[in-house]
Amino acid sequence: METTVTVCSDFASCQARALWAHAQLCAEYGAPFRFFSTKDALSELISALLSHRTRNQESHKAYQQLRARFPTWEEVRDAPTADVQAAISPCTWPEQKAPRIQAVLREISARCGGPCDLTFLADMPVAEARTWLESISGVGPKTSAATLLFSSLRIPAMPVDSHHHRVAQRLGLIGPKVGEGPAHKLLEALLPPDWDAQQVYDHHEAFMFHGQKCCYFHSPACGRCVVLSQCPYGQARLHGAATPGAAK
Repeated sequence: METTVTVCSDFASCQARALWAHAQLCAEYGAPFRFFSTKDALSELISALLSHRTRNQESHKAYQQLRARFPTWEEVRDAPTADVQAAISPCTWPEQKAPRIQAVLREISARCGGPCDLTFLADMPVAEARTWLESISGVGPKTSAATLLFSSLRIPAMPVDSHHHRVAQRLGLIGPKVGEGPAHKLLEALLPPDWDAQQVYDHHEAFMFHGQKCCYFHSPACGRCVVLSQCPYGQARLHGAATPGAAK
């Protein structure tokens, strides 16, 4: 038995619901949130690649070991792949991530004509900077957004992780079959175009925290949810409106 979710009928209603939820969740979890990273953009990009399907603690350890073993990204790029793989062993799939990271570094070096810290991305419109990053093999929407927003560039590109995605889907901001990748453009479009990096960061963090602390994948705590009044999923679930085969 899965709970039916009614998606917003038009853009205006979706945007109004998204901004209302933003206000409620930011108040609930204590925004504005402090940026957790001060890495330069290239370092943030490598950190994001390491974090794929990996717990934060393990990806952080892998990143720290990589930096301790190879002080510069040029050294990582040119090292034997086996050495890079050994350095990032705490993360998942190091045998895949080591050659991928080296390939990304080689491609960036080729495009820039040598060492490159990606600071030039700050001079591009957000969409153009994301396109530049996502044209690199292995870099998707979440990684490009994380690179721009979380790094010292502080560019307002919004990442969507699994928690953020789940909360947005249950609120009816995106359809039940929209994956995390396509969700980036749809959810980012709901935000005011003049929002700065702090506001975009607060939005992502608030939705993420809600997914971690209340809107669980299994058995969400709908009874204490601060956005329940406008959540189709929660309303249907609490009122027993379950339909076999409907969207989760």
